Amino acid sequence: MKYIYLLINIGVILFPFALSFDKKVHFYSKWKFVLPAILITGVVFLIWDLLFVKLHVWSFNPKYIIGIGLYGLPLEEMLFFLTVPYACIFIYECLNAYFPANTLQKYSLAVSNLFLGLCLAILFFGYNRWYTLINFGFLFFVLAYVEYVNLEFRFMYKFFRAYLVSLIPFYIVNGYLTSIPVVIYNNQENLGFRVGTIPLEDHFYLMGLLLLNIYLYEYFKSKSSKTFAA
Repeated sequence: MKYIYLLINIGVILFPFALSFDKKVHFYSKWKFVLPAILITGVVFLIWDLLFVKLHVWSFNPKYIIGIGLYGLPLEEMLFFLTVPYACIFIYECLNAYFPANTLQKYSLAVSNLFLGLCLAILFFGYNRWYTLINFGFLFFVLAYVEYVNLEFRFMYKFFRAYLVSLIPFYIVNGYLTSIPVVIYNNQENLGFRVGTIPLEDHFYLMGLLLLNIYLYEYFKSKSSKTFAA
């Protein structure tokens, strides 16, 4: 029972890692961009996670973790910021390789604006709840930066496609984590709306996590291309 969360982490990364050597995607050749993106984003989210543990926004069921951790943060939760981003960036690259044409590109800015407006609306009603405030505030600023400040490279049309596909394993994995539960939420610090057993905020937590990872991934690829061209 104590290995449940650890086994979930292994399951999340197992197939993406094994398929990283696919001849069409060549994902292993992009590890030099993937790993720094994951590490930088991981630091941000680990600080966020540690803060939430201290603020009692969420906690972890001791029955399903091995008991090794840092300042109350289980090892499995730290691994989560490696395994989930790796799997999601893998999905992103697979979609780009197998479906390079994207006729929805022209709608990406409108979709981004819709989410920016949604973030502001939810912040208006939920600013007094820690999870809601930090989650939607973070997503708002990252999304606004990517769309309106970052003008060097554009990828949001590909991002939204990958996010939608990533929701499939998200519902499986997070549904299991929240139904046992492995992660226990303090409902005083979120809106109280759930999809099944998954808090509404978790959907946008995934979006923010994936967006920062893919932005950094594309940033490092862009810098590498410019260096090579020079």
